[in-house]
Amino acid sequence: MTDEQPVPPPLVRVTDLEIRLVDGPVLLAGAHLTLGPGRITALTGPSGSGKTTLLRALLGALPDGAQVTSGTVEVLGHDVLALPPSPLRELRRRRVGYVGQDPGSALNPRMRVRRLVAEVAADPGPRAVRELLAECRLPLDDGLPDRRPGALSGGQQRRVALARALAREPEVLLLDEPTAGLDPALRDEIGALLRDLAGNRHLAIVLACHDPELVDRYADDVINLTGPAPATAPAVERAQESAAAHPARDRPRAPTTPVRLPAATGLGARRLRVIHRRRGTAHPALTDVDFTAAPGSSTGVCGPSGSGKTTLLRVLAGLQRPDAGALTLDGRALPVLVRRRSREDRRRIQLVPQNPLGALNPARTVGATLIRPLRLHRRAAGPEIPGRVAELLERVGLAADFAGRYPHELSGGQRQRVAIARALAPEPDVLLCDEITSALDPDTAVAVMDLLTTIRADRGLTLVVVSHDAPLVAAYTDTVYTLESGRVLSTGPAESIAGHPAVARAPGP
Repeated sequence: MTDEQPVPPPLVRVTDLEIRLVDGPVLLAGAHLTLGPGRITALTGPSGSGKTTLLRALLGALPDGAQVTSGTVEVLGHDVLALPPSPLRELRRRRVGYVGQDPGSALNPRMRVRRLVAEVAADPGPRAVRELLAECRLPLDDGLPDRRPGALSGGQQRRVALARALAREPEVLLLDEPTAGLDPALRDEIGALLRDLAGNRHLAIVLACHDPELVDRYADDVINLTGPAPATAPAVERAQESAAAHPARDRPRAPTTPVRLPAATGLGARRLRVIHRRRGTAHPALTDVDFTAAPGSSTGVCGPSGSGKTTLLRVLAGLQRPDAGALTLDGRALPVLVRRRSREDRRRIQLVPQNPLGALNPARTVGATLIRPLRLHRRAAGPEIPGRVAELLERVGLAADFAGRYPHELSGGQRQRVAIARALAPEPDVLLCDEITSALDPDTAVAVMDLLTTIRADRGLTLVVVSHDAPLVAAYTDTVYTLESGRVLSTGPAESIAGHPAVARAPGP
């Protein structure tokens, strides 16, 4: 007799999987994966190494134009790559949960949160829905269940998508960067939640993740996908070599004195107020916020998820009308809505959004996406355009042949870099960056910030950076605004950010 318990069979088994685009590059090479119940497996590796492609393969949903050239994928006893459409839909609907890297784009913008969860839930009752939202660390006492996705922060959208996935009571849960865009304290809450889900529900959880702290603390198994990474352009490749030796959290602060500054007073906001109204109840998103970004400066905006950071950037970009307050550019009044701004003002202020998949036109190639602002703002014409497109791609670490790809053919990190390249195309004076490194591996994140620092020094570019990465903010900004509940909690030098309770990383166990 033996007291040893029998080892349960794996729920997922992937063997020697290779996926490539037809007549194109390899997206995933030689991947192996085994998932057992009650365990968390983390997929790590640089942007473009195939993490998202592997997750999609487990759903039997390969990117358009991709094909399996070797290997097998078995999920819950089924070969998902050969499963007929009807049983494959049933498998996805009831037994495998998935939350993508840009969850906001998958939420119906016309539906309220409670209905979004109830429509897919095994138990759609109001009490069960509220319990799921609470389990995913979402507030219930401020009207959130009755809001639509557009009134949620990026972190809240991510947790609503997680609640939808759990509502199906799956056996396998697939998560693509589940903590991207979340503040450190909430990141650890979600990590602890995943740990509890794996143990209490006997879920097999696999997550693609760039966050080494999350992986170290919560993953049982780690699979590092080292390739095939796309060719890296020289400008970013050199920065990555430096970044690998000097991570952002350990390196000295980047130079903050540009070579030359325009004779101007920069971008400013005075007593901004934004109120969301739902069913007659007012919910303040920003309350009497003052903000200044001097020419050539780098300003950080930090704070917990839902504190108003993205709302502030949207107001500065002219995409959100404030209920009160005023904007200025170079000491003169700036119209609050982008459609009322001059072409030159629109060129000068550019936004890189948090979720690039929702911001990139899926019907346009990367090249067409970059050509449009070049022509619109008269930065290039005729025979100059192909060279400018190649230059923009090289600046953000992508090879010139990416111009022919579509957004769905890119990894999350690659889409983020395309979004940055598009924002740089008009040669702006102010660049508003909303969590632009959350979808990038640490080396590439540092490389991209080094790139923006170089452009800032050369052109006097003004950077406004929203981020939850306190070491990165401390390394690349001069001044930090800390928001909490829509108010400016503090303003001060970047060196003070690492110890601030609103953004500091939670202590280890």
